[in-house]
Amino acid sequence: DSSSGAASQAEKEEVDSRSIYVGNVDYACTPEEVQQHFQSCGTVNRVTILTDKFGQPKGFTYVEFVEVEAVQNVLLLNESELHGRQLKVSAKRTNVPGMKQYRGRRASPYMGFRSRRPYMPPPFYAPFAYG
Repeated sequence: DSSSGAASQAEKEEVDSRSIYVGNVDYACTPEEVQQHFQSCGTVNRVTILTDKFGQPKGFTYVEFVEVEAVQNVLLLNESELHGRQLKVSAKRTNVPGMKQYRGRRASPYMGFRSRRPYMPPPFYAPFAYG
């Protein structure tokens, strides 16, 4: 049903219009600290600290506000410091379906599979080097 898809996309855009991206966040920061840092700008609805698959913070956060106006206020806090680190604050961009940046295909037949381990060439055997 495409109408529900459009509605959820509109909802995402509406939420994104009230959200900001915060980069260079200290790994030790808690959502509460992030919320306190930005609450002077507006009512913080949600703080999302992104983590990798091991649960380690990636160093950036999304902050969703209740009011759209908060996003304009919060941009004044770009380059403000939290935990001694200069934050990069910008309005959150909405992900548009089908408009993904081209990152190349995952498993290209020419590249082989990228494993987590660095590539180690097989041992080299010189068949006639025993002379």
